[in-house]
Amino acid sequence: MNDHTPVPQTELLAGRCRHMTEDDALSAEAIAAQLQALPHWRHHNGALHRTYSFGNYYETMAFVNAMAWVIHREDHHPELTVTYNRVSVAFDTHSAKGISMNDFICAAKVDAVFGS
Repeated sequence: MNDHTPVPQTELLAGRCRHMTEDDALSAEAIAAQLQALPHWRHHNGALHRTYSFGNYYETMAFVNAMAWVIHREDHHPELTVTYNRVSVAFDTHSAKGISMNDFICAAKVDAVFGS
């Protein structure tokens, strides 16, 4: 695939994270193209971001716990901000010094936990 053909969400969900290097960092064009497969996410300050909203603290924490289980299996952990009814998630790949496909794989899997 070239830099401008996004990997479909179904393939992201089936994907697994792997070790990344600086050579695996995606270009700005590739990031913009790949975001087409995950329309609720945005690229900002060097990371992929999405905020999820919930009806109460219990739902918020249930989501965080379910997400933690899924993400731990990928060994690719996001930065989280958790409040009463909101969770903000930010993915980047430190070893790639940017955004990699690992970030998109995990973003797709977090969306699946949320149900969107």
